[in-house]
Amino acid sequence: MDKLEKWTRVRIRFVGFLFVLAFILVVARAFQLQVLGQETWQRRAERQHQKVIPLTAQRGTIYDRNGEEMALSIEVDSIFVDPQKVTDPEAGARALSAALQIPYATLKTKLSADKSFLWIKRQISPRESEQVRSLNIPGVNFIKEHQRFYPNSEIGAQVLGFTGIDPTGLEGVELKYNAQLLGQGGYLVMERDALGRGIGAGAQAVEGASRGNDVYLTLDKNIQFLAEKELAAGVKKARAKAGTVIVLDARNGQVLAMASQPDFNPNAAGTFKPSQWRNRALCDTYEPGSTLKTFVMAAALNEGIVKPTDRIFCENGKFRIGGRTIHDHKPHGSLTASEVMKVSSNIGTAKLGKLLERERLYRYLSDFGFGTPTGIDLPGEVSGLLRRPNQWFEIDLATISFGHGISVTPLQLATATVALANGGYLMSAPLVSKVVDRDGNILEKHEPKVVRQVVSPLSAQQVQDMMGLVSEEGGTGTLSNVPGFKVAGKTGTAQKVDPVTGGYSADKRVSSFVGFVPAKDPRLVILAVIDEPEGVTYGGLVAAPIFSRIADQTLRYLKVSPTHPVVASALPALTDMPQELPQEIVQADAELPLTESGEVVATMPDCLGMSYRQVIEAMGRTGLNIKLNGRGRVVEQSPTAGQAITFGHEVWVRLAPPS
Repeated sequence: MDKLEKWTRVRIRFVGFLFVLAFILVVARAFQLQVLGQETWQRRAERQHQKVIPLTAQRGTIYDRNGEEMALSIEVDSIFVDPQKVTDPEAGARALSAALQIPYATLKTKLSADKSFLWIKRQISPRESEQVRSLNIPGVNFIKEHQRFYPNSEIGAQVLGFTGIDPTGLEGVELKYNAQLLGQGGYLVMERDALGRGIGAGAQAVEGASRGNDVYLTLDKNIQFLAEKELAAGVKKARAKAGTVIVLDARNGQVLAMASQPDFNPNAAGTFKPSQWRNRALCDTYEPGSTLKTFVMAAALNEGIVKPTDRIFCENGKFRIGGRTIHDHKPHGSLTASEVMKVSSNIGTAKLGKLLERERLYRYLSDFGFGTPTGIDLPGEVSGLLRRPNQWFEIDLATISFGHGISVTPLQLATATVALANGGYLMSAPLVSKVVDRDGNILEKHEPKVVRQVVSPLSAQQVQDMMGLVSEEGGTGTLSNVPGFKVAGKTGTAQKVDPVTGGYSADKRVSSFVGFVPAKDPRLVILAVIDEPEGVTYGGLVAAPIFSRIADQTLRYLKVSPTHPVVASALPALTDMPQELPQEIVQADAELPLTESGEVVATMPDCLGMSYRQVIEAMGRTGLNIKLNGRGRVVEQSPTAGQAITFGHEVWVRLAPPS
């Protein structure tokens, strides 16, 4: 009996031990789950009871060099539905179809689905939002998302690019700097029960969102507007296929404006052809024609094989070389090197190329940046075409010297011209000057840099003087003149290659003018390129007037003081361009009346109520330098409308947004 009793006690203690052990294990596991693993299991529980929907990110703002908004993200409504809360799918679908212009069948399918969340339409207009809210349909809700908005519409469109609904950058700065601009999108959190059905009163929360960084461009919105306005008028007048204008700071190569025609509105990019999205300034190539002669002349001067006063025999307009005959526009005999530039002699320039020979000419053209991308921080830049000198025949050496047999981008040509304007230094100037976070801290700063010195300051100065002759009487670019300023430039008219025959087209041309102003101590380098003008095709007639009008208005906007006596600003209207190459320009501008102290008298226009753009247009008409303060529409001006003002007197307007 004692043995049985003892064995019973052992079994009781053993069972008790097992219970104690089990209790300890349960407590340990509970401690692990509720204390040590609390956050992990809490997140898992939340995932089971919450539905997470990703939302679009808020991108940073793109500003111009003056802090004016070029692209920004705005809050708009997006519509979603919880089908399980919709009481009448058919009636709801009919009402939404009328308000949102979405097919009834599509909406009925969504409103009848066995789900707890479906998008109806994202990033809707304020009008659509108001209409849907007034319907008050059960289960249809709204959430704020961010939509990309371009407040200046077409201005700078090809430079800025655009985004998708994601909103990932798809073109231009938006694409190149997508990583810096794109913020954290966040997500919409909705409560649901164990069966996945929405619970509660329909309230939702947005979590995890953060704004992207801001980007500042070297572009000036107002100069960009002027360039686009004059380019559009020039392309229309010439009945041309397309056109490009680039405005650079002549001192450091920074881009002040980069315009292409045809253009597009990035707020509705999908409604335009992809060809209109293309930034022709860096994606299109063309044969530069006579505009390349300035760089051949710079190379010859820098090598000491010619001086400005040295004479070159131009063969009376015909010269046979390499089994081919090259011609000048009109016969010329013996010309100085400066005169070769002034009258744009193909033969004279070809002889300079022959003196340089293949290797040296190739080296200089390469050093000026031809044949390689400029490296600007925009997507899609091409390198152009500059064949190796061992591939040149004798005729190639001649034709390349006057701009055929080589292809360049407009940006390459404008950047190379900066090197002639600033003393011989090829510059690399990023389009984005800085990247700033939402607290104002500078994350990246991009400064212009010297790539290399191509020619000496003396050689650059000599070429500047020669280019100044082009706009004088007897030169090919007299229509490039700007009132009050001496212009240095070069015209170009090049045949296009026929893609069918592989030879040069009989009637298709590219007309261009590139130059800088003022000729002494240049501030602006401007290139105008017109693709396939109809009728008149000379660069001096088609592109030079565009240069003149952009330079005139931009210099006034920048308040650059005239270097020569100022006459009335009566620039030739693009609709009144002469139809043949002028042999001389008749100066019909009458000087404005002067006071005894030499101050020019003008009259202040009525600017009240004008927009920023309209004030700039008024500046173009009146010749006044008007200081613009603020944004919106003009609410105050000085002097008052109709008041006589003197040259040098400060003229300003104050703009304010509508109340």
